[in-house]
Amino acid sequence: MHGFANPKRFLTIARWLTPLLLVSGLAIIAATSWYGLFHAPAERLQGESVRILFIHVPTAWLGMGGWSAIAIASLVELVWRHPLAGLAARASAVPGAIFTALCLVTGSLWGRPAWGTWWEWDGRLTSMLVLLFLYLGYISLSQAVSREGGSSRIPAIFGLVGVVNIPIIHYSVLWWNSIHQPPSISMGKSAMSGEFLWPLLLATVGFSLLFGGIVLARMRALLADIQAEARLRRKALGAADA
Repeated sequence: MHGFANPKRFLTIARWLTPLLLVSGLAIIAATSWYGLFHAPAERLQGESVRILFIHVPTAWLGMGGWSAIAIASLVELVWRHPLAGLAARASAVPGAIFTALCLVTGSLWGRPAWGTWWEWDGRLTSMLVLLFLYLGYISLSQAVSREGGSSRIPAIFGLVGVVNIPIIHYSVLWWNSIHQPPSISMGKSAMSGEFLWPLLLATVGFSLLFGGIVLARMRALLADIQAEARLRRKALGAADA
């Protein structure tokens, strides 16, 4: 792991990996979205509204996956002082927040014909909204620490504490009386037919590749900002000594 902590080595790998992830992710998303819109059959109970499944479910998984990535990177930063771990956590926050927001929007669009309401203070919906607020709080805290020069341990601790919400989201439909349907996919089994399951899994792969590409692109941008700031400081010190 520490072999990739070298910024130069990381940038060498990320330079070619970033466009590969972005292009392949977008291509898969386009293909699965086309299938969902024009070729997937209507579902027996939910009718045509089920087509939003191919966007809603992957964005929900990646909303939770994004915060899991923040928590893991924060742990690595706090325990092993990995040089790029803090950047990875910061880079994961914005795409994670966007996917969470997309999950909430598509869930509302799906919920209107399925449940007869745009929003319900249901355990799953409410805990997902809390996740969005956690993302916004983490982003604001990270920016404040970066701007004011505070300790990076503060957002890292916040990232670890916030991960408590992830199992709450996952198990909310089992713990409480929820209008949200229970999980259709679990370890080793699925309640979905193949015409929905395999395109959905492929769509999740596409969104995951896109997420990875965005994170790498943001890490490169953050690292470039840090390096530029360091060069400016060195120049300023050199001018002061002269």
